[in-house]
Amino acid sequence: MTIDLTYQYIFLSGLLVMLCVVASVLTRRIGAPVLLVFLVLGMLAGEDGIGGIKFDDFNVAFLFGNIALAIIIFDGGLGTKTQSFRVSLKPALSLATVGVIATAGITGYAAHIILGLPLLDGLLIGAIVGSTDAAAVFGLIRSAGLDLKERTSATLEIESGSNDPIAIFLTITLVQLLQLSDSSSQGWTIASELLSQMGLGLAFGFAGGHIVAQLLKRLPLPSSLYPLLALAGGICIFGVTNLLNGSGFLAIFIAGVIIGNTPLIYSNEIHRFHDGIAWLSQIGMFLMLGLLITPSHMIPIIIPAIAIAFVLIFIARPLAVAVSLLPFHFPWREQVFIGWCGLRGAVPIILALFPSLAGLEHTQTYFDLVFFVVLISLVLQGWTIAPMARWLKIELPPTSPEPNYLHLTIKHDLDKDLLIYPITAGSSVIGTSATNIPLTDTCQMVGVIRHGRLISNTEEQKLIPEDQVMILATSEARAALGRTFAPDTQSPMLKAKRFFGEFALLPNAKMADLAKEYSFELDPINAEMTVEQYLTKQFHGTPVVGDRVQLGLVKIIVKETDGIRIVSVGLKLSA
Repeated sequence: MTIDLTYQYIFLSGLLVMLCVVASVLTRRIGAPVLLVFLVLGMLAGEDGIGGIKFDDFNVAFLFGNIALAIIIFDGGLGTKTQSFRVSLKPALSLATVGVIATAGITGYAAHIILGLPLLDGLLIGAIVGSTDAAAVFGLIRSAGLDLKERTSATLEIESGSNDPIAIFLTITLVQLLQLSDSSSQGWTIASELLSQMGLGLAFGFAGGHIVAQLLKRLPLPSSLYPLLALAGGICIFGVTNLLNGSGFLAIFIAGVIIGNTPLIYSNEIHRFHDGIAWLSQIGMFLMLGLLITPSHMIPIIIPAIAIAFVLIFIARPLAVAVSLLPFHFPWREQVFIGWCGLRGAVPIILALFPSLAGLEHTQTYFDLVFFVVLISLVLQGWTIAPMARWLKIELPPTSPEPNYLHLTIKHDLDKDLLIYPITAGSSVIGTSATNIPLTDTCQMVGVIRHGRLISNTEEQKLIPEDQVMILATSEARAALGRTFAPDTQSPMLKAKRFFGEFALLPNAKMADLAKEYSFELDPINAEMTVEQYLTKQFHGTPVVGDRVQLGLVKIIVKETDGIRIVSVGLKLSA
């Protein structure tokens, strides 16, 4: 390769990444899935596109794809809060195991019938497309400005990090079975592969996550090196787990969850760095996958790919969701939405490289077919997720925008942060003294800065715009402080009133009194309950904000929880 050609590739790489970043702004306005744009740009730069770049090295694609996926899953783990496990851990794990297996089985059998391939080959295609890309779903939901119920959002969030290992396990196992000539050893192959993948993935994920978290706590490093240490530790865990035939993706996700939920001095810097590097990984991976495909080669498989995608989207995923969530009594609207959120992304395309690397037959068919199925999923499901959420009425009213604030972790007490909130025009605390700001027991007022100077007597001084309030608080108190210092915008408040109703109920109000006041009937057992007990029973022990029950002409709606119990209930009269 000449020096000039090297510089051309560097220029083209930078140009493509820059186009992807700029295009992501446009996609938010039209509701298009941003990953689809990355793929299309890669195809336009490829052999059949205007760029004319020929790239067909499956080994390089596999290496880069694995690293990029590991980084993306690690970032997903860092952002997964253990509080969400209370509501959605069991249903998400059911989706990630039973759901993936059911989806792979139904889709694989359909591929066997449609393509006329042997059953194992068809099941291999089903396994390859078995996992979802819920991270892409959340990107679309955030860009549309939707806030989902915690039960739905947490389930999709946990599923996104834990379903890939099952699909990878199924793919590797089926590839090995297709390589075996002795059918008597197939059962042992499946059992040993499952034990190895899941057992080592769990063990190395927990152990490695705790080790890296302790290193981040104890090593005295420049602040810019902590994010790099976290990333390097995650990649090491991923690599060593795979070397020992475990699930590296499961291990790096668990490690990310442990690190992300450990109080660290530079946790904000770690999260911001990994958000950026995860975006870069997604851009690079989808550009590379777009380059890898040759659109003219896909023409013969368009019809069978559409048929398989139809089975996957409209039959396999909804049935798998229904079976997986059956024991958890999810409301039907949330089940339908989760079923529609079976968006396929990078993982199936990377898994489609496994048959080629193993030297199996039909490898080009596998890759082209899977790529086209992913393309259909991105177009059809990706473009309709936000309208589907609104149609099913599972979104919550928008909250007031969180104010910008400065954050400094106190080194000698890692559970305390120094937070500095600016007082903006329209804030509800303007005109009050700093000592009258409502604070929880875990918060302590430090002082107020005005015009660059610390105010000496905060009791006599009323807060004005552009003041800055300093508070020492635990990380759990940030959400409440954000609501206190948020700009007092009318639109979110009006939408919240329309959603939750004009009236508020105490959680300990008696259902019998409510039934008498609004003339609806209750059986004697429910009549003796409080509103909180009744809602908790109706939603099988895990009520979340937005859950509602219609009783005659009245709706009672969960308005606020503290993570365990219901704090506030809204009452809305039907027209």
